[in-house]
Amino acid sequence: MSRRRALVAGGTVAAIGILAAFLAWRSYGWRARLSLKGNAILIIQPYWHAGTWVFDDPATGLVKEPFVVGIPEIIDGLVKDIPDGRSGFRLLFSRAPFPGYQAEAVWVKAERGGNWYAVGDPPKQGWLCPAMFRYFDHAPKKLYVKAEPLRRQ
Repeated sequence: MSRRRALVAGGTVAAIGILAAFLAWRSYGWRARLSLKGNAILIIQPYWHAGTWVFDDPATGLVKEPFVVGIPEIIDGLVKDIPDGRSGFRLLFSRAPFPGYQAEAVWVKAERGGNWYAVGDPPKQGWLCPAMFRYFDHAPKKLYVKAEPLRRQ
C-alpha cells in the first residue's frame, strides 16, 4: 500500500471514529454529565403540563421531561406553599445536604433503568426515570431537594 493510500485510509478511520464519538456524546448526554458533574447544587424549573409536572433543560437536551410514578405527588407536597406553583418553580437538588433543604429522598431500589426513592414520614415513594443520569453518573443513595418560587422580574 502506498504511503498516500495509508494516510487517506488512516484519516478516514479517524474521521469515522470522531463522528461515532460525537453521535454517542449527543445521544447519551455525556456532554451534560461532564458539564454538570462539578456542580454541588443543581437547579431545574418544573411546571405543570398535560396533567403532570415536567421540566426543560437545554443543557441536557430535555424538553417537557415528565415526572411520573409517584414523583408528581411528592412534588405537590413540596410546592403546596408556593403561590401559583403550577406555573413554575425552582427545584434545587443535590447528592449532599445543603442549608435549607426541604426534603431528603432515600434510594430504595433500581428498576427498569430508573430508581425508586422514598421521601417523608410516612414515606411516599416515587420513581426517577433514566433522565436522572444526565445529572449523576450513578444513582445517589440520598438526594436533597428544595422547592422555591421563581423570582419573576
